[in-house]
Amino acid sequence: MAFTAQDVKALREKTGCGMMDCKKALTAANGDMDAAIDFLREQGLAKQAKKASRVAAEGIAFAMTNEDNTKGVVIEVNAETDFVAKNADFQAFVKACALTVLNNAPADVEALLALKAEGTEMTVAELLQEKVLTIGENIQIRRFERFEGPSVAYVHAGGKIGVLVNFETDIDSANPEFVAYGKDVAMQIAALNTSYLDKDSVPADVIAHEKDIMVAQMKQDPKMANKPEQVLSKIVEGKIGKFYKENCLVDQEFVKDSSLTVGKYTEATAKKLGGSIVIKKFVRFEKGEGIEKKQDDFAAEVASMVK
Repeated sequence: MAFTAQDVKALREKTGCGMMDCKKALTAANGDMDAAIDFLREQGLAKQAKKASRVAAEGIAFAMTNEDNTKGVVIEVNAETDFVAKNADFQAFVKACALTVLNNAPADVEALLALKAEGTEMTVAELLQEKVLTIGENIQIRRFERFEGPSVAYVHAGGKIGVLVNFETDIDSANPEFVAYGKDVAMQIAALNTSYLDKDSVPADVIAHEKDIMVAQMKQDPKMANKPEQVLSKIVEGKIGKFYKENCLVDQEFVKDSSLTVGKYTEATAKKLGGSIVIKKFVRFEKGEGIEKKQDDFAAEVASMVK
């Protein structure tokens, strides 16, 4: 029995499965819609698609490097509940995804899904489908970053935050003292939610916006409103200096020693280890950030059940 593009679309609307999966199902069922739905159910795809409509804002932010710290990855994989994030099977899946990124350098999540998952005979997409069905929640690989070159990884609070820091250095990246220093920097980024590496990495529009806010605040202050523009400009420049110290990693006060900035701590470590260290870039992933979580109204749910 032949089928049309409209049939594929109709099957997709009924099951929530992808277009290619629906086409495959209709082909296997010779165009029979009911048989195609059964095919998708048997393959677990319909069940997976249904779960995929549910919000996944929990999960794990995970970071790791290879053995000699010459490359690293940070990845976020989401699930629906914090309970699943503590599941050993889910954690193993996240690590398999991270290893696959580390060893294969896919361009994006779509490319990652097509790769063979490390330690298995399945693609990452197939392994993901299996975990959705066995764990019973919507699971999504949300994002990842991969760095080449000396890198140090840090995972905070069992996967709440994952940080990866990349360096330019002539010091052995496997040196325990260098790794300890790198973890200090990563922990700083995790704790303070650092936005930028240094002054040069702050976009001009961000600085302009901050200055506009500062000027508006001063003009509302009776003590400042009548001061000349030149005076206000100097005050603003001083405030921008404070902004850099609060938001730029190398200018931040080092959390373990307030007498040092992170930049000075880096210089001191490089001198101690007999080499040079430059922090090149970093990534900080916090699980679920930016995802709108479903707010359950338990009282309303109970009331509706009583009615």
